[in-house]
Amino acid sequence: MVHSRFHFICKMFSENIEERIFELKSENDFLQLALEIFQVQARENNVYKEFIELQKVNVDAVNSLEKIPFLPIEFFKTHEVVTGNFSAEKIFSSSGTTSENRSNHFVKSLSLYEKSFLESFRKFFGEPSEFVFLALLPSYIERNDSSLIYMTEKLIHLSNDSRSGFYLESNSELLNTLHELNAEKKKHILLGVTFALLDFPFQKNENYLHTIIMETGGMKGRRREMIREEVHQLLKEKSGTEKIYSEYGMTELLSQAYSKGEGNFLTPPWMKILIREANDVNEILVQKQSGAINVIDLANIHSCCFIATSDLGKINSDGSFSVLGRMDNSDVRGCNLMIG
Repeated sequence: MVHSRFHFICKMFSENIEERIFELKSENDFLQLALEIFQVQARENNVYKEFIELQKVNVDAVNSLEKIPFLPIEFFKTHEVVTGNFSAEKIFSSSGTTSENRSNHFVKSLSLYEKSFLESFRKFFGEPSEFVFLALLPSYIERNDSSLIYMTEKLIHLSNDSRSGFYLESNSELLNTLHELNAEKKKHILLGVTFALLDFPFQKNENYLHTIIMETGGMKGRRREMIREEVHQLLKEKSGTEKIYSEYGMTELLSQAYSKGEGNFLTPPWMKILIREANDVNEILVQKQSGAINVIDLANIHSCCFIATSDLGKINSDGSFSVLGRMDNSDVRGCNLMIG
């Protein structure tokens, strides 16, 4: 019975799964689809399957989100995390100094990634065609394997405004464009890696009232690491704006969460955050406690949807979540089971 049910799930998985991801209407819809995908990935993703077996989890007994095993994100650095067999249309890699410490995400379908980030953007901000996108992404733009660059290039293309683009070593041009856009009251987003935004010479006498300043995280060794509240306070002081937006995404995920201020992130319907005990990837904290962040990203159907990150965070009373920092030691229990 279990065997035939699994093959039925596999058939449904291959037939209409991508459409169902973006048509979720309720928490129950999310739960049911997450459990279906788990059943497939637990059997068809060799890395995840081995991890589950080493955790001694009975796959057929998993009937809630809290019982799903979460794969430590470090495995994307050491293994090819894929569900099924396919030739990747694109391999996204994280930033890093050597190939040995970079995560690799084998993407079967770029159209699925585009669907995910565009639907998410529309949900939180509106149509990309209504915006001008100004990108400050040094250390990313030089790479052709960055998921952030791929997303930004697509948004720039969809904006249909010649002022959209990557602004590198051209602060005066960017300052003039910001002045022009604010004067026009034209919707625009200044998207930047943290150190680039902190280094940008905002004009004290300029009014950036209509500028959405969105940081994507990352110091890349250019400045000392700071907590998000400190970064946002500095950016507010430099730009004179009242709030700083944020994007929460990573190479290992095909979806993003967004904050419209105060560091409180909201996820699209196909993405969910759970908080775990920091040193155990599978001990979910059901109360509103702080801990490490586990992510369910249903768009990750061809890799792994259930990821234990190295970020620390908490769930807020309004359902949003906050990122509190990074774990000092990412060697959480379960990470080293399959190394070697």
